[in-house]
Amino acid sequence: MVKRYSYFILILLAKQTAFCQSIDKVINAKEVERIERTLSADGMRGRKIFSPEIDKAADFIASEFKKAGLQPVNGNTYLQEFVMLRTKVVMAGGKMNGRVLDEKSVAAITAKETLTVTQASGYKQVIVHGTDTLNVLVSRLQKSGGDYLLMVDTAHRKWFDVYRRGMQNQFAPKGNIVMVLASEEAGEYSIEYRQTVTSMPLKNVVGILPGKSKKNEYVIFSGHYDHLGVGRANEAGDSIYNGANDDAAGTTAVMMLAHYFAKLKNNERTIIFAAFTGEESGGYGSRYFSQQFSPDQVMAMFNIEMIGTESKWGTNSAFITGYEKTDMGTILEKNLEGTNFKFYPDPYPTQQLFYRSDNATLARLGVPAHTISTSKMDSEKYYHTQEDEIETLDMNNMAAIIKAIAISSTSIVAGKDTPSRVTEDALKR
Repeated sequence: MVKRYSYFILILLAKQTAFCQSIDKVINAKEVERIERTLSADGMRGRKIFSPEIDKAADFIASEFKKAGLQPVNGNTYLQEFVMLRTKVVMAGGKMNGRVLDEKSVAAITAKETLTVTQASGYKQVIVHGTDTLNVLVSRLQKSGGDYLLMVDTAHRKWFDVYRRGMQNQFAPKGNIVMVLASEEAGEYSIEYRQTVTSMPLKNVVGILPGKSKKNEYVIFSGHYDHLGVGRANEAGDSIYNGANDDAAGTTAVMMLAHYFAKLKNNERTIIFAAFTGEESGGYGSRYFSQQFSPDQVMAMFNIEMIGTESKWGTNSAFITGYEKTDMGTILEKNLEGTNFKFYPDPYPTQQLFYRSDNATLARLGVPAHTISTSKMDSEKYYHTQEDEIETLDMNNMAAIIKAIAISSTSIVAGKDTPSRVTEDALKR
């Protein structure tokens, strides 16, 4: 009996050793450095949105996804392209209830270059009282996709003037909203609005590893590959915000995980690997991405942000934002039993990190979407500075973190564990 038990232990240890050797062949400090160094190089010039260099970074990420053998997200391309709009008012005015409307009393949210609206246009009229919250109301109406004429009380002049200046890097609205600064209800009216519309192209990079038995259930690994670009030079004469930790580190992890899971080829659920654009400018990439999938089909999201430095607990550790909002952290810790790695709850709750990264969009839709990070947010001296370069990062610790993410996600990828959803009550906490 003792011999049989000892034999079983030896077999188990042999399998564990083989597994460790297998993961080390794919996820190791040398490969981490290769990818990280490419993304955070001076030649990428800080990967600012709308720059040639961010396109260069996107092409590099796509090449890694192709090398891993992932399926492209759109036909034969890994680029998930979309546009943001910038508008500039050329002319605004008209007549309403017998009086002339000048350009300071008319605003519009529209993707059209020319808009003519009369009482026969079928616009639904909404009176915005002084006690209402204009921006919240406008946001709600935009989601409906309809056409509206808003009669806006002068108490909202400050917000009204913001809308009057036109859109800056906004998604194309589904409907049209015309606003008039007036407290009365509109009777007979004719409003003319003209603007220039400039389309600003952006792209996420997305690769897919189809699942076996649960193809319509998705697990997402993500990070953002944009950063701040080039700014004023510091005392050392460096003007490039390389963003090595923020978030070339997280994007490196996504590519490493893509290579790892593609080699395993045993995922029951479909895995989506996404490098988002525009996180630093408003989360544009993750917001667009979230519209392309039904949130009910997304079983979990591992968003990875700033894992290049040691956490407050040292090496072999990281924290999970919004840990208490689902049981995903508990599942990850269970899968890490027997290792020397530890996940902790977010130690910086007052900074609201759960809502400040690309996990937030899907989390608000109920998805167990969390960000994994090691950043010491109360003392990260290179955060958003020109000194955020690869020389400040620990490649060995990064590799250990990426391996821990891979191992901890095993039962979720296999379809054996499904984290609890984010509830509305949890979002309020």
